[in-house]
Amino acid sequence: MREHVSFATIVGGVLALLSSAATAQISPARTAPAPLPLVPMPQTVTRGSGSFTVADGARLAVPAGDAGAQAAARLLAAHVRVERGLTLAPIDGDAPIRFVRDATIAGDEAYRLDVDARGIRIAASGDRGLVHGAMTLAQLLSPDRDYGRPVAVPALAIADAPRFAWRGLMIDAARHFQPIGFLRGIVDQMASVKLNTLHLHLTDDQGWRFEVKRYPRLTDVGAWRTPPSAGGAPGPRVGGFYTQDELRGLVAYAAERGIVIVPEIDLPGHAQALVAAYPEHGVLGDRPAVGHDWGVNPYLLNPRPETVRFVEDILDELLAVFPGPYIHLGGDEAVKDQWERSPQVQAQMASLGLKTEMQMQSWLIDQLGAYLAKHDRRLIGWDEILEGELPPSASVMSWRGDKGAVEAATRGHDVVLSPGPTLYLDNSQSRRDDEPPGRLAVQTLADLYRYDPMPAGIAPDKAGHVLGAQGNAFSEYLITASQVQHAIFPRAAALAEITWSAKSARDFPGFVSRVQPQLARWRRSGLAVADSAFAVGYAIQGRRGDALRAGRVTVALATQAPLGTIRYTLDGKDPTPRSRAYAAPLTLAPGATIRAAAFDSSGIPLATPRAFATGRGALLARGNSDLIACPTGALALRVPLTADATADAPAFNIDLFDTCSVYPAAPLDVASGITLDIARLPRPFGLAHDVGQLRGHYNVTPHGELVVTAGCQVKDGPRPPVVATFPLPDPATAPNRFRATAPVARRSGDPDLCLQFTSPLSDPLYAVERVQLTEPNQ
Repeated sequence: MREHVSFATIVGGVLALLSSAATAQISPARTAPAPLPLVPMPQTVTRGSGSFTVADGARLAVPAGDAGAQAAARLLAAHVRVERGLTLAPIDGDAPIRFVRDATIAGDEAYRLDVDARGIRIAASGDRGLVHGAMTLAQLLSPDRDYGRPVAVPALAIADAPRFAWRGLMIDAARHFQPIGFLRGIVDQMASVKLNTLHLHLTDDQGWRFEVKRYPRLTDVGAWRTPPSAGGAPGPRVGGFYTQDELRGLVAYAAERGIVIVPEIDLPGHAQALVAAYPEHGVLGDRPAVGHDWGVNPYLLNPRPETVRFVEDILDELLAVFPGPYIHLGGDEAVKDQWERSPQVQAQMASLGLKTEMQMQSWLIDQLGAYLAKHDRRLIGWDEILEGELPPSASVMSWRGDKGAVEAATRGHDVVLSPGPTLYLDNSQSRRDDEPPGRLAVQTLADLYRYDPMPAGIAPDKAGHVLGAQGNAFSEYLITASQVQHAIFPRAAALAEITWSAKSARDFPGFVSRVQPQLARWRRSGLAVADSAFAVGYAIQGRRGDALRAGRVTVALATQAPLGTIRYTLDGKDPTPRSRAYAAPLTLAPGATIRAAAFDSSGIPLATPRAFATGRGALLARGNSDLIACPTGALALRVPLTADATADAPAFNIDLFDTCSVYPAAPLDVASGITLDIARLPRPFGLAHDVGQLRGHYNVTPHGELVVTAGCQVKDGPRPPVVATFPLPDPATAPNRFRATAPVARRSGDPDLCLQFTSPLSDPLYAVERVQLTEPNQ
């Protein structure tokens, strides 16, 4: 990955000694100092008078023989080289920028940072404190866009320590594999905002990513899958895995940056890849293919003693690679149907005196928890493990809201807050059509920042069981590296602040201002950073039909984040800091294209300009993201054209239970024709007990139809009039994107157009990519 290569190269070269040193100067203190460009906000900051200037070639004093301080200095130099274009040189000896061990600073992650006219001092008792101090200084050394220029760091004293011990991010390499260099790049940028726990989801139904030398088929077979088809032959196998040596290197790389890695081996459910490799450790003796369906699949581990020993063998190798205190064993979404149908499992339950399959899972988790405890490790699992008895040392990751955290803490177990949808980073950040695939429970930067990791239901005497919080980037729909990065950044900065900074200091307007330099740092490091919170969105006031009939359209402009001034143009050019400032909704004759962006007080654009066309054809068109759910459904997912697409677009909002969507308020009194762009998609969903929610429709042609009606059918209501019907082609031979066109009869009013596919449930899914109503003269 580009970001890993640049940092690795820099880290390897910064030990070269340079002869030039930082220069110092005093500058007058300002009466109203600008906010410090720091994320997360430190616990205390005391501003002083004057500054210290750091120029290219500045030297860093590192205590001789102090490996932790040397690692922190290298990390500081690497970040500053990329983010500011300045070279810093760590040396053994005296220098104006000093790393110091101070045993009076309590806590491994606490630090002090002092700046005055004579220099800069980073002090901590622990290695991680030195890293955090280095990252605070890196932010102070890249406060603006003056790349390559010296920096005047204001005089100040920072005393800082985290609010929570667990400030985590989960990367799901099981669903879509990412190379080890990608993970190193994520580690670098976690460190930049003081996140300290990387949770690696290494196994699932769709892939086994951890090399187990005793059981090589886990990766020879389990690391590879055949993608689902949208018609025709499936694509080539996809997958990959990490060798133990690669992961040991990642563990060491992360440790130098103050980050511990928590590996996850998911069991007893989400085990299809394992059973594909070693069917004797499945339940019913069959050998499935490695899964390609997202969701909940039926394959479970067999809880027999031989399989417990098999898992213990795997854990032995896992423990040798990952030295951290926690091992995540999943425990989620394990439907028990295979155990219910197995005479052998039922007999084992009877011999153990267990009455339910959930008790069987608890027994299995307890066996493995005890095994980990014998090796001085702690089990952590998703909150389903609370449904039975837990080993006393087990910790719980609460993902189904805060309820699991409250229950676990009340029962005396440590907890990590990771509730969906708020901390599920695979949720989209807006409804705009340029968002990548993901879930559609939209979670903005403000939504995440608003969340507090200390649930109100936890009694004060149990609050110490709350370890912290974690954001999860599950990757069923996040495929490419840029899509994963877009999902994580900048929400990782909000996650960092809610887990590090004091709750009383929470200030979203201040945060979005302080995070702007961090976005620039991340982009300089090669990350694909989402600008969703700062991009301009457009909303037509009133109905489009009314605008077409009146010859005037009114459009409101807004951004999610309260920052900057929106400026716009109507001449097709990108806006500049001198373009007109938006103050109120714009009323225009149809035909203009609005291009707008928000600018900060220094004239820097906060996001890429977005455009909105107001021509008659544009007002008569609806893209996939403009469509809404049918009355009995929900557009809950945004999916790629193919399940393992290598391109970032296109993506489609769908209701996976019923392929139906609505063009709202269609001006059929204006239109005389309709053109639909249609996409055929895979149907890769493991629905388990939700399969009964699928809505089938009687198809009257071999592969079903797209039926367009003026209004949607409601129970016991009249049948809506049919506007157009298009038989669907054979998925085995037709392209997966095609167009259909038909005339439409004029109707009064602006009815919703219901777009209902009737393809058999055994066939692929369909989505409407675009609807274009046409006027007689078009």
